[in-house]
Amino acid sequence: MNPEKTVVVVGAGLMGRGIAHAFAATGHTVTLVDTQAQALERARQTIEKILADGVRLGKSSQDDASAALARLHSSSGLDAAPEHAGLVIETATEKMDIKQAIVREAESRFGDDTVIATNTSALSITEIASVARLPGRVIGMHFFNPVHKMKLVEIVRGLETSAQTVAKARQWSDAIGKTSIEVNEAPGFTTSRISALLGNEAMYMLAEGVASAEDIDTSLRMAFNHPMGPLELGDLTGWDTRLSVLQYLHQTLGEKFRPCPLIIKLVKSGRHGRKTGRGIYEYDDKGVRIPNSGVRPF
Repeated sequence: MNPEKTVVVVGAGLMGRGIAHAFAATGHTVTLVDTQAQALERARQTIEKILADGVRLGKSSQDDASAALARLHSSSGLDAAPEHAGLVIETATEKMDIKQAIVREAESRFGDDTVIATNTSALSITEIASVARLPGRVIGMHFFNPVHKMKLVEIVRGLETSAQTVAKARQWSDAIGKTSIEVNEAPGFTTSRISALLGNEAMYMLAEGVASAEDIDTSLRMAFNHPMGPLELGDLTGWDTRLSVLQYLHQTLGEKFRPCPLIIKLVKSGRHGRKTGRGIYEYDDKGVRIPNSGVRPF
């Protein structure tokens, strides 16, 4: 098995399934790891749909889609993943202890040449890597949702990340047709820092009754040519994830990142976004937004 074509993705959530698809669709053998069988099944169904849509739209052939699915494997643990994988990407929840535990386990499973990447959107790469025996091979590879449409990957260098690891990460990004930028670790990197401010301010405007959710989103799409409004994006990302990021940025960068109380209220009520069927907007069982379902101004 060729290490340069073998990838392990840890976490079968929204980002994990998108990253697994990106590599499987570009000729890589992928093992998607998650402790929950239901998550793995949902991930495969999602990937099958993305591939089928590509065939329907004429972007790929049925043979290519079938070959991509054949390259996609699943496992309940790292112990069943190929030992000679060239890249391991963790996409677990934004909790430092969980990410560090995955790094420890990955180091015990894979050889010293394997790049261990984290898809964190805000946490410290240096701190995640601090538990590693070889922290120089740990790096941030921050993908964006939906992965099959978004072209950017932030390559985030921690304090100990080696130049060789950076070069390898950029090669992996190139191999799946993404554009990568190199970022020296800072809270929120580049994109999460800006996006968190934008989404937080949109929530304050909604809470203050400045405009409806739909009109706030429309203003950003139409005035600034954003493909998605900040409240739509929050629903897609998950407000629980957004809240974790904002809390971290508030702690590290100060008062301007204090989470809007409406975000906290949404998360406490279980309205996390598309994944729960309700966020700022409401969604049907296929994840399609229900018209006129937006949270009204307060």
